[in-house]
Amino acid sequence: MTLFEIFPMVSTSFIAISAILVGIGWRLIIKGKREQHEKVMIAAAIAALLFFIIYVSRTIFVGNTVFNGPESLKSIYLAFLLFHIVLATVAAGFGITTLTLAFRKNFAKHKKWGRKTAVIWFATAITGITVYVLLYLCYPGGHTKPVIQAIFG
Repeated sequence: MTLFEIFPMVSTSFIAISAILVGIGWRLIIKGKREQHEKVMIAAAIAALLFFIIYVSRTIFVGNTVFNGPESLKSIYLAFLLFHIVLATVAAGFGITTLTLAFRKNFAKHKKWGRKTAVIWFATAITGITVYVLLYLCYPGGHTKPVIQAIFG
């Protein structure tokens, strides 16, 4: 396994872990276990942050992988990818807001935002894992170009 394959697998694993932890955290708060909920949700946020750090590092130094599937699916894939990127951006904003509300102990608003954030995060994780499967399992072999190389030649 090369670096080109390891980074995406690791970063996608962190997204999956984050989503699983969000689900566990949601269940814990429903059961009234606030302290456990807090710890699990912080772990979920850390997993999401690790994903982001790995993803940005890979994008800058290795590049992004080009879709290597059939030309007939390329426009569908790109539309799906755009949907995922928009969803992930919204999820990040919602996640930061939800965490901020919790740390400020504004639990009424945190509860309202948290429900929406969790649902958006689950959808983001599912679409992100789907992108990974399409790029690295179903249609592997797409080329990458580092952003730094693209900018500075």
